[in-house]
Amino acid sequence: MINTKSKTGLAFLWLSAVVFCVDLATKYLVIKNFALYDSISILPVFNLTYVRNYGAAFSFLADHSGWQKLFFITLAIVISGVLIYFLYQNTKCKLLQNAAYSLIIGGALGNAMDRAYNGFVIDFFDFYWRDWHYPVFNVADIGITIGAMLLIIDSFKSKNDK
Repeated sequence: MINTKSKTGLAFLWLSAVVFCVDLATKYLVIKNFALYDSISILPVFNLTYVRNYGAAFSFLADHSGWQKLFFITLAIVISGVLIYFLYQNTKCKLLQNAAYSLIIGGALGNAMDRAYNGFVIDFFDFYWRDWHYPVFNVADIGITIGAMLLIIDSFKSKNDK
């Protein structure tokens, strides 16, 4: 009997678990070792700075009355569910797509867990140049961003394959 499940993109869910665990572990380390807004200079353009984000990317909707917490948790779960379905539909050989979906799932669920437990997302990677600071972010955000970039690359690759 052939095991068809092993031939789906679901085999990439280990990548989601890695992003999820590394994200939660780094956030735990930040909470245990930093007070809110504490900052340690690592490089001339990079600090570790503990901040809280009550909104989404770039603090989008952060200044609302709290409804956004449930909205963003629900959105992360729905998107993750859809991407898991896409992984199931994909063959194992669609490496870029499967890796992208898995990275996004891990990041989305990492930030959703943070919101559910803390009511906010813990961010700490602070890149800057002189007085300009890029919005502070975390490991989950890196997973989501790399996943999105892989999907863009895959879309160009798919066009060239045709």
